Amino acid sequence: MQIVILLYDGLTALDAIGPYEVLSCVPNATISFVAESNGPIRTDTNALALMAEATLTEVPQPDVLLIPGGNTGTIAAAQNQQILDWVRSAYATSRWTTSVCTGAMVLGAAGLLKGKRATTYWSAGPFLESNYGATYIAERYVQDGKIVTAAGVSAGIDMALFLASQLTDTETAQAIQLALEYDPQPPFASGAPHKTTQAIIEKAQSLLREGKRR
Repeated sequence: MQIVILLYDGLTALDAIGPYEVLSCVPNATISFVAESNGPIRTDTNALALMAEATLTEVPQPDVLLIPGGNTGTIAAAQNQQILDWVRSAYATSRWTTSVCTGAMVLGAAGLLKGKRATTYWSAGPFLESNYGATYIAERYVQDGKIVTAAGVSAGIDMALFLASQLTDTETAQAIQLALEYDPQPPFASGAPHKTTQAIIEKAQSLLREGKRR
């Protein structure tokens, strides 16, 4: 079984690495990072790069495709015709096509979310609906057919555990979860807009807008 994670300049590292840690534990699966060209791909902080070991043309028909999100880098990826053509082609023969965070915008730009239920980063839901014809669902992950979309960043881990259960079985997915000791108990109850205040929402938006991320 071939699992492929798409890389592009400006992606958010955890969107790719969180699911990678889960899916790399799936028995009898190979997992690869792919991009338009081989080599290091800078993430959205500019301080970290992930290594693309294969090009898009070298992996035309993965069993599982995962598209991470980001900020301006994702906007560029959603306008990149080579990436969109590859995503459409890979989707056609894949068992599962997935996204994390704003990676859903790439699926949407490829025309794969029209009329489908999907999730994305909490502030991007209206854009997903108005531009790509999806129905935004504010859940950690949403399955519609063979497409599974995850909400923002850390939700990719939840989605990957669900995917692991579909690729193997529930017991194996539970074992992977324990192996990674994934038992979230954050110190604050502010991990979703409906759980926090408007002031925190505005501060989070400011951090994304004015911080190091690009």
